[in-house]
Amino acid sequence: MAEAAASSSASGWSRRRERGSLLLLRLMAGFSLRTGRRAGRVVLYGIAAYFFLFAPRARRASLQYLRRALGRRPRASERFRQFMSFATTIHDRLYLLNGRFDLFDFEVAGEEAMHERLAPGEGALLFGAHLGSFEAARATGRRHRELRLAMVMYERNARKINTALAAINPAAAADIVGLGSPLALLQVRDLLDEGVFVGMLADRTRGQEPTECVSFLGAPARFPIGPFRAAALLERPVTLMLGLYLGGNRYRVVFEPLADFTAVPREGREAAIRAAIVRYAGRLEHYCREHPDNWFNFHDFWAHA
Repeated sequence: MAEAAASSSASGWSRRRERGSLLLLRLMAGFSLRTGRRAGRVVLYGIAAYFFLFAPRARRASLQYLRRALGRRPRASERFRQFMSFATTIHDRLYLLNGRFDLFDFEVAGEEAMHERLAPGEGALLFGAHLGSFEAARATGRRHRELRLAMVMYERNARKINTALAAINPAAAADIVGLGSPLALLQVRDLLDEGVFVGMLADRTRGQEPTECVSFLGAPARFPIGPFRAAALLERPVTLMLGLYLGGNRYRVVFEPLADFTAVPREGREAAIRAAIVRYAGRLEHYCREHPDNWFNFHDFWAHA
């Protein structure tokens, strides 16, 4: 009962309108695609300032997070930088979805491991987070024609994102798989069997979803069990994939082996799942401290843990 209540409280983000991403896409899509990235970025300062000044819940969550990540009270400039980084990654998404990879400077770490998995034609699960730009991470794969990437997300979010993508680049919407039906796991399995790399963000809980409480940035926090349980049921390896924004037009894309469920016996599955979640949270903590302005969970991540 306590876990269910905590999950419900911690997932309050799912019941609120995520006005950030879709609103910004609508505001900037037409203007930015016509005028170019440099001109479009001028508008970002106003948009970031709006959310910084008039989104009190997000501002409180930002302050709470940055205190943990920095180990001190953040300066106003550091708090604004987080909002600006968020706006920038959404703005850049417009160009990445349209294949304008030439506009960006990508530094990639661990890509050779992805090519090793690509060689035998096997798919794998790629777990990201609301840390940096998952689209920038996906872009490194989309540059390779032989590599196909699909994205798994909650059904309601999938519908919203598909609507937005259809207006930006209809071809991109074909790579979205919506969770919410008993067939979703079978769809993911079929994609993996076809050699597709399937990505999902594994840092947010939703509804009564089971969670695991682990240490994150010095305090207990709840992470969803579902993505890791799916990996265990499908008996697949999991790779951490992050697209960290470094400023300007630069991104650092990271691929790291996270867990391998290909040979985990049934009796050891739950222990392996917990170990994978602990490692996942630990790697997120590492990159949050290294790039504190890249964390885009603007809600109380530690609520009722």
